[in-house]
Amino acid sequence: MKTRNYIPHPALQDIVSTIRIVHANVPDEQVGIACPYPPTPQHCLFFYIDDLVEMQKEGEQGFLLQPRSVIVGPQITRVNLIVGKSHKAVAVGFHPGGLYRLLGLPMTELYDDGFNAEEILGADVRIVNDKLREAAGFDEIKDIIENFLLKRLHWLKEALPFDLAMQELLLHNGNQGMDSIASLSCLSLRQFERKCKERIGLSPKFFGRLARFSKAYRLREMQPDLSWTNITYECGYFDQMHLIRDFKQFAGVTPRFIEDTLAHTPIRMQANIKI
Repeated sequence: MKTRNYIPHPALQDIVSTIRIVHANVPDEQVGIACPYPPTPQHCLFFYIDDLVEMQKEGEQGFLLQPRSVIVGPQITRVNLIVGKSHKAVAVGFHPGGLYRLLGLPMTELYDDGFNAEEILGADVRIVNDKLREAAGFDEIKDIIENFLLKRLHWLKEALPFDLAMQELLLHNGNQGMDSIASLSCLSLRQFERKCKERIGLSPKFFGRLARFSKAYRLREMQPDLSWTNITYECGYFDQMHLIRDFKQFAGVTPRFIEDTLAHTPIRMQANIKI
């Protein structure tokens, strides 16, 4: 699998963390095998350039074919993804509050689901998809995405101290006191919690838990030989019981079970995510 993470255009860096492009050719014998995709704290805009993706939410029956472009806001439930033989995709990863500023929608309206980007961002998305299919390489793909986003900056909502404070929380994998993050936001704790619901879609404490879990899960995908004990303490967990609790909540299974699942999947979907 080829993967590249781009630092976005300077004018976009206020809202966009990274533009990630992947291309994987899946062997015939592995086409149709589902890949786990637990929730992450990062809101994203996905573009599927070649084969489309099928998605199943954990606990539900059957897989649904996804649109060519998908907006994903606050997620709390694992999904399973089936990719085609040619999996070429772009993920625009937003800073905390970045997707809210771009769309102007309360993130509670995008809660725990994927949404057709064309229905939210308009017909320009279809033009972008057509251009992406004609792009010669990763660099051209990145340029197409940046040009699309740059045209939308005119409608961008203003930044708040809250946004930088939540980046600080994410930088520390959720391991910061909520009082200190609220103080960085220049808000009372109650105001901070309300603002978090609006711009992130989750409560601050829950977002912190999700950030810590996501770091642990991505570490496992990146370094499969790393012990769970090392992951536990590197991510700031008090003990393995707290790690197991979060895996059951966000991945739907224990760490040991997800380890067995990853051993048989064609793609490790989150190994190269930069948050």
